[in-house]
Amino acid sequence: MPCVHHAKSDRFNAMYMLLTSLLMAGCGTINSTASTPQEDPFESFNRGVYKFNDKLDQAVVKPVAQGYDKVVPSPVKIMVGNFFSNLDDVVVTANDLLQLKFKQAASDGARVVFNSTFGLFGLINITDRLEKHNEDFGQTLGYWGVPSGPYLVLPILGPSSIRDGTGRYTDSYLSVISNTKHVPTRNSAWALEGLDTRAGLLEQEKVLDDAIINRYSFIRDAYLMHRQNLVYDGNPPRQKFDDDE
Repeated sequence: MPCVHHAKSDRFNAMYMLLTSLLMAGCGTINSTASTPQEDPFESFNRGVYKFNDKLDQAVVKPVAQGYDKVVPSPVKIMVGNFFSNLDDVVVTANDLLQLKFKQAASDGARVVFNSTFGLFGLINITDRLEKHNEDFGQTLGYWGVPSGPYLVLPILGPSSIRDGTGRYTDSYLSVISNTKHVPTRNSAWALEGLDTRAGLLEQEKVLDDAIINRYSFIRDAYLMHRQNLVYDGNPPRQKFDDDE
């Protein structure tokens, strides 16, 4: 759920969410029937938005990302990725605390402190021995028992759900970039982050192109399963079916 005053920058954060789902879907076998109709009551709307996002990506974002990937040297791309990963750790640490994961919060907080100082504002990852975690407010809501609600494809922002959209909006108040007052700097940072992320997914995206027939359903099911997995830290409860004893 985008914040109004972040509309332009969210355009690139959207592609991050969309392509992250594409990558995750390509990394494993996903049951295309894992999602029930109750999880996608907005399917007609979602499919329309999905087509819009895909056309925007093919026409604009992907070609620019391909140029970025070809022109920018690998060491520079690594530093760019490190910089934005460090900013993300601020949000991760806050959500660690909200989920009472104090040991994990200490680790993620240490990543922020040391990478921001000795790592030259995060350009160099000097804490590579500390695990990089993935926590956001959507997961925090799930941790405290809030259901995901229906699957929802957001214009520009891509795959989401009612819970995750709310969580994304809340996380914007913790984001260093979102709280940057200088508008050109803020929007340029969002643009660079989205571009770097999109370029990093070019190779993995080929898995979808080669193997998937119904891309919409595959991405939907992969996204919902991935989010469920994150909420339960890799150990989600077994899904029960009608024919189970």
